[in-house]
Amino acid sequence: MRQGRSGLEPDAITALAADAYVYGSPLVRQLSAVQACLQEGCGTLAPAPFNDFAHADGPATPSTHVPFAPADLVDALAQLDLSGGPVRLHVPDTDGAYYVLQFVDAWGNAFAYLGPRATGTGEGDWMIVPPGWAGTVPDGVTGVIDAPTSVASVVGRLACDGPEDMPRIRALQQELTLTHLGDRAHRTGLPATEPGVPGELRFFEELRVWMGDFPPAPADRAYQDRFQPLGLLEEGLSPYVSPRPGLVRALRRGLALGRLRVEEEARRLATAPAGPPGAWRTVPHLRDHNLDHLGVGTLGSPEWRIPDREASYLVRAVAARRDRWLPHGYEAVYAHTSRDALGHPLDGSRRYVLRLDQPPPVRGLWSLTAYDSPGGHLVANAEERYAVGNRTPGLVHAADGSLTLHLAAERPADPVAAANWLPVPPGAFRPLMRLLLPGQAVLDGSYAIPPIEPYGNRPGV
Repeated sequence: MRQGRSGLEPDAITALAADAYVYGSPLVRQLSAVQACLQEGCGTLAPAPFNDFAHADGPATPSTHVPFAPADLVDALAQLDLSGGPVRLHVPDTDGAYYVLQFVDAWGNAFAYLGPRATGTGEGDWMIVPPGWAGTVPDGVTGVIDAPTSVASVVGRLACDGPEDMPRIRALQQELTLTHLGDRAHRTGLPATEPGVPGELRFFEELRVWMGDFPPAPADRAYQDRFQPLGLLEEGLSPYVSPRPGLVRALRRGLALGRLRVEEEARRLATAPAGPPGAWRTVPHLRDHNLDHLGVGTLGSPEWRIPDREASYLVRAVAARRDRWLPHGYEAVYAHTSRDALGHPLDGSRRYVLRLDQPPPVRGLWSLTAYDSPGGHLVANAEERYAVGNRTPGLVHAADGSLTLHLAAERPADPVAAANWLPVPPGAFRPLMRLLLPGQAVLDGSYAIPPIEPYGNRPGV
């Protein structure tokens, strides 16, 4: 078989390109999202420059059109650039109310958290510093957050009890601020890639440029050096502007092979576990790929770290493909199902009940939301009620302390059922339960959310 300039045969180049996709796609996806947030906005959030927050107007509604958007949390998002020096973050006092600020580096690693679990709910000022920073911390700073890369994202979620709670949320939004402290101007955009690169090679060009500007952890660099034959370590003029046809073919095949590898792993992780029909699916360890930069609010114990570094690259690629800003399981677990206790697809033409013999064990909040399927969007209802949970007023518990939620497209006639009613779309739907600050029983699987039952399937309902 003919060899290229690298001395490697085309099949070896293809295999190497597939490895590069698995390794590098989180960087490309994360920074592409950063770029979109700067220029176009993100979902319902307007575009915002580096080192400034964009805030949602409120919780998700049917007009939001963002798949699986939360109906009881308000989003805040900031893209940080620390190339000009540190940034000071002011966090207001939430008076005990749940919030989280999650910090994600350019490679998609969640490296710090602020919030009730990690730092409490009081007021504070945090200094976010770039890699290698060795300056003086100003007076009045609560703590320092070391960013692994000079560009990072701050993903905020503030608990909201509905429209009547928005004045409190808006006041918090006004107080949640970022101040550039550096003595040099920060970037206004990401490092530019070379123009003229063919479309199918744009991934490798973006990876080449951004990999050079945002180096990985030292432990990853030997693995990254393997990609020299692909041109990914070249500086200056891009090797992808006028590439050899043989290289183009090998890179294109490697790209397809790498994508297939990530998709297959994503399907494997999404496969329902063995268990009763209608079992809920959770993936609490999708963020365990961060092995190197565990800062404020993170946990570094073995159960939260993937032991094999190369295996962590594949999990990181799945996380970037599935939800790039998903938190660690110890901060939040999301459970979903699409079938009832008899194994039938959930459909709003029927009524259902979810009996919780005991409330989900969380230290924060739990809530249940129903989305249409397959779109994952909220559907309007006359009550404008899109989530029920431990903050919902008026829920009626049985004498034994259990709670039976009623899932139906139409309001139940029975007053107790109506008080515990979650409106669902009239057709196929998918419920999602958010478990914020889950207890150990959720994380180790000893607590399982019961399957959703067709109404009348259980005696006494």
